[in-house]
Amino acid sequence: MASFSLILIRLSLVAALLMTSFCQLKAIGIREVVDDAVSEQREFDYFNLALQWPGTQCQHTRHCCPSNGCCRGSNAPTEFTIHGLWPDYNDGTWPSCCKKSKFDEKEISTLLDALEKYWPSYRCGSTSTCYSGKGLFWAHEVEKHGTCSFPVFRDEYSYFLTTLNLYFKYNVTRVLNEAGYLPSNTEKYPLGGIVSAIQNAFHATPKLVCSKDAVNELHLCFYKDFKPRDCIIERSPENDNYFASSSCPKYVSLPVYTSSGVDDAAAAIPWILENEPL
Repeated sequence: MASFSLILIRLSLVAALLMTSFCQLKAIGIREVVDDAVSEQREFDYFNLALQWPGTQCQHTRHCCPSNGCCRGSNAPTEFTIHGLWPDYNDGTWPSCCKKSKFDEKEISTLLDALEKYWPSYRCGSTSTCYSGKGLFWAHEVEKHGTCSFPVFRDEYSYFLTTLNLYFKYNVTRVLNEAGYLPSNTEKYPLGGIVSAIQNAFHATPKLVCSKDAVNELHLCFYKDFKPRDCIIERSPENDNYFASSSCPKYVSLPVYTSSGVDDAAAAIPWILENEPL
């Protein structure tokens, strides 16, 4: 009988410990438990530097606002700009929102002028982020993609600075201009020629994403030490001879967009690229 009573006491102690642990977990919050699980996503395989062509991006603009890079009049972008530096997997997927770290604009205060010019947003309104609610385009990029760049990047300043340096070193616009591929609303260029120009300059194969026949994005890929490598690309039946996105036809354009500057109309309608890994 004494043994049975001892067992009941032990069971009561175990139950009390379990209840205490449950309450502690409840106090911590389910979200933090989920965050810990998310942070355990496997390490990425390579970097994807995604660049945007403003002439195509700005075709979606209906009205203007100060945050829209398309609305800067004579200061509007006329060359490829940065969309983001994305850690990707070799199987075509990617990690996202890996570390609970909120964007802090003060951390990149010395880079803001360069980011405004070379990493602009092409929309009005705020962008969704992982941990900061609605925020800046840069917040979306660093919280969703930058937090998955560990151990290469350990802070947001390094993420943005390195991305800018890659952009300057591998100047896609200059390479294409020197090869005769100039912005135009009348000319169409062979997709294979554009791909070859990039291959010859950087010794790696890019990926192109198109909106109808207009180049929308151009991606450059890098190993973790930032040496160029081929992007992971699926061939399409139409372009079997070319390493290029299936969304691009054999002949593509680099359209010109003429900005009229910010107007007093309502904010532009927010839009998202169908091929963006949000």
